[in-house]
Amino acid sequence: MESTIGELVVEADRLGDHVARRAMTRMLPGGPVAQSVLEDVAARAAVLTAKGVTPSLATILVGDDDASAGYIRIKQRQAAELGFDSPHTHLPSDATQADLHAAIAAYNDDPAVHGLLVQYPVPRHLDYDAALQSMDPDKDVDGMHPLNMGRLALGMPGPLPCTPAGIEALLAFYEIPVAGREVVILGRGATLGRPLATLLSQKRPTANAAVTVVHTGVPDWARYTQRADILIAAAGVPGIIQPEHVKPGAVVVGGGVRYEGRRLLPDVDESVEAVAGAITPRVGGVGPTTVAMLFRNAIMAAERAVGMPA
Repeated sequence: MESTIGELVVEADRLGDHVARRAMTRMLPGGPVAQSVLEDVAARAAVLTAKGVTPSLATILVGDDDASAGYIRIKQRQAAELGFDSPHTHLPSDATQADLHAAIAAYNDDPAVHGLLVQYPVPRHLDYDAALQSMDPDKDVDGMHPLNMGRLALGMPGPLPCTPAGIEALLAFYEIPVAGREVVILGRGATLGRPLATLLSQKRPTANAAVTVVHTGVPDWARYTQRADILIAAAGVPGIIQPEHVKPGAVVVGGGVRYEGRRLLPDVDESVEAVAGAITPRVGGVGPTTVAMLFRNAIMAAERAVGMPA
């Protein structure tokens, strides 16, 4: 009986430590970050409107996917709140590549349209990359046109990929020191891992880190994540980051997700909160900042179009 009681006491202490540790973990929600960015966008939109120029973000949707249509509606509502025009083209699911390119060309040639987004994914018979390359890179609010990725690599001005830029903004908003710290990114995708590594390694006050990119093809990837001051999950593998993969007290940012139907499955398991010093929430972390950066790219495009200084 004494042994059983002793084991219960030890277990109670362990659970108490676990609860206390979770209570000490700093949460890093994306909502306040996005609100700060969007307030700035709205103020800049008002300046343009006073000059007789209404900023405009055009969208193209191909097909009838409910989730994609919902994302378009969210962006249109946000555009209206910010004082943007939001012209939209809805192509049928059997639209050809030529149809898609024609819709893009129409917005490319329209001087009243400053930003352009083709909602991803497109139907399987269409080539999204070819559509992206046909877009005017200065109107590319996703920041994923090859020319804009090249601008990023060279440190030249241009629209930044939205999720990486949102993560940098989130770290800056919460005054997480980045310069000189060891950042490890698990995931090497073209939309998040690789551009984020480039962004955070550049010499700027909100970056200038020592960045390591590792991926799930590396058998001992955990030995890299375990030493990170800032760990960013970008693998798109639900629950891949567990407490044993994280240095106690590290900052953990969940950037990678996968959808199963309407369920969002993050890379970072919720148990990681017990060891992290700061962590983004499973829902409402990086997502809101990504949308905010879309509109930041759009307002910058509008300002460039009228010759306002960057």
